[in-house]
Amino acid sequence: MHVALIDPSRVVLKIVGEMLAAGGHSVVTFADSAAALAHVEADLSVTCVLTSLEVQPICGLELCWSLRALADDRRPLTILVMSATRDDRPLGEVLDSGADDFLTKPPSAQELHGRLRSAERMLKLQQALIRQADTDHLTQLLNRGALMRHAATALAGASAGRPLTLLQIDIDHFKSINDRFGHDVGDQVIRCVARILLETGAITGRLGGEEFAVLMPGHGLAGAAVIAHRIRGQCAANQVPRQPNLRFTASIGLTEWAAGDTIDALLKRADLALYAAKRGGRDRVAVTSPSLQTELIG
Repeated sequence: MHVALIDPSRVVLKIVGEMLAAGGHSVVTFADSAAALAHVEADLSVTCVLTSLEVQPICGLELCWSLRALADDRRPLTILVMSATRDDRPLGEVLDSGADDFLTKPPSAQELHGRLRSAERMLKLQQALIRQADTDHLTQLLNRGALMRHAATALAGASAGRPLTLLQIDIDHFKSINDRFGHDVGDQVIRCVARILLETGAITGRLGGEEFAVLMPGHGLAGAAVIAHRIRGQCAANQVPRQPNLRFTASIGLTEWAAGDTIDALLKRADLALYAAKRGGRDRVAVTSPSLQTELIG
């Protein structure tokens, strides 16, 4: 785990830090609790905070409250508290303030590693639940909700000057595939497209049914168009396992972020482009500009 260790004593930081490193954990240490809180908030790789109650300028109990506020259903965070005080009152206050566990200070290496192993088991379970909640179970791509959250981050990057393009992909004549070959085969086709999209390395999700979206931060329109044509070609060339008589194609709509765009605006333009690709004969790529001008590009 990546652990933030907080204690006013540099001796304690050194001793406990060495224990953590010996257990295979990465450690960042702080004598200042306000600096530690700011670091944990900014660095999402921190999954465990080990803090003393005797910290300043934010006291230990207040720090626990603030750390617990950072943890939510998207970010698991284990909070462990150390104190030389051994009576029941501080223990109850610590747990009520949002800490997960309590250790006497200084902890023995055996106790420290045992508590951390317990914390790791809980974190792995929480992370697995988050992945499950974010994943479309048929394709293993992001589901729509998770894709929209990633899109919010991508739009923030675009606002800071990084290019961003969006591809919307739809399997052509998908109802006919289901009607002719059955829904099990239709599911195979959906999974084939998902595998092709995963190979792009971009942010890829299933919007629903036979429709997908690919967010490409760092890619302008020209580079994204090359990838869109590659996806289209791979779909047309793909053979569904044990279905020698089945070939399928996909139509793709493409648009680029412009200043002031929301994700809804991007999706609307990509949908216009997708409609143009369908209208142009399917198995096509089309692009819609921010001025709503649409054209086929192959």
